[in-house]
Amino acid sequence: MNTITAAITAVGAYVPDFVLSNKVLETMVDTNDEWITTRTGIKERRILKDTDKGTSFLAIKAAQDLIAKANIDPLEIDMIIMATATADMPVASTGVYVATEIGATNAFAYDLQAACSSFLYGMSTAAAYIQSGRYKKVVLIGADKMSSIVDYTDRSTCIIFGDGAGAVLFEPNYEGLGLQDEYLRSDGVGRDFLKIPAGGSLIPTTLETVQNNRHNIIQDGKTVFKYAVTNMADSSELILKRNNLTNQDVNWLVPHQANKRIIDATAHRMNLEDSKVLMNIERYGNTTSATLPLVLSDFEHLFKKGDNIIFAAFGGGFTWGSIYLKWAYDKK
Repeated sequence: MNTITAAITAVGAYVPDFVLSNKVLETMVDTNDEWITTRTGIKERRILKDTDKGTSFLAIKAAQDLIAKANIDPLEIDMIIMATATADMPVASTGVYVATEIGATNAFAYDLQAACSSFLYGMSTAAAYIQSGRYKKVVLIGADKMSSIVDYTDRSTCIIFGDGAGAVLFEPNYEGLGLQDEYLRSDGVGRDFLKIPAGGSLIPTTLETVQNNRHNIIQDGKTVFKYAVTNMADSSELILKRNNLTNQDVNWLVPHQANKRIIDATAHRMNLEDSKVLMNIERYGNTTSATLPLVLSDFEHLFKKGDNIIFAAFGGGFTWGSIYLKWAYDKK
């Protein structure tokens, strides 16, 4: 029997219509376009304004886009992994609801949460299911409604995050394409530097936690930046060395879109030319679990079968890592 590898065979995406630009943010908090652009590389981000719609809405739209592009019957999907940091609600799985809503009633589904590394970790998980030989079609969705947990009076966080979703289909491959190697890590030292303090079992929701605004994301920007630069760069460099790849062998870097300076530092460590570094942070900001698949969607037209792609991400917790994948198809 030929060795099974897990390849991405289709990509889908969705972003809301409403554009929150830096100019608009200038009217909301004490900041300006030049400062935001210089520090982050972000010009605008998309926001899901509907108060009655959550992350599941974004995920469903991205999954439907994927299904249409791949021309598959939702009943053929074996499982759905929902990578998100902003589940619709506690306990009830967002992924389960999404699976039912898109008609994937033969699939089992669950949520995966590793902050901004959720989609990267999900790639590893999806690939393992495919490589087991028991599953043929695994859909990995990365979606977050970050506007639901952002304090728009906090200029240190509200400039960074946006809403969006992306989805990929993993299928078996017998040509040696798909996921080749991974280096994934985590460190609980980051627990206090990027978090939502209340709403969990440690600090349950009370009137006081709501009044004290403890249900929105907070971060120690300098500390997170330092760890992100070091770990994204280190893991990407390590994955190259472990697979005997030079900068010339790498066709594309698909990095988490948190901050342009972090992306630049990672690319510099890998000695990659700018044309190989894929970025859309200026248009979407940091969509957390959705950044990697949104990059794939935006630049899918550039990828050729056999291209060497390096993925890198860093998230709260801390979580981070890098994945080496060979692209499996030419876009028609």
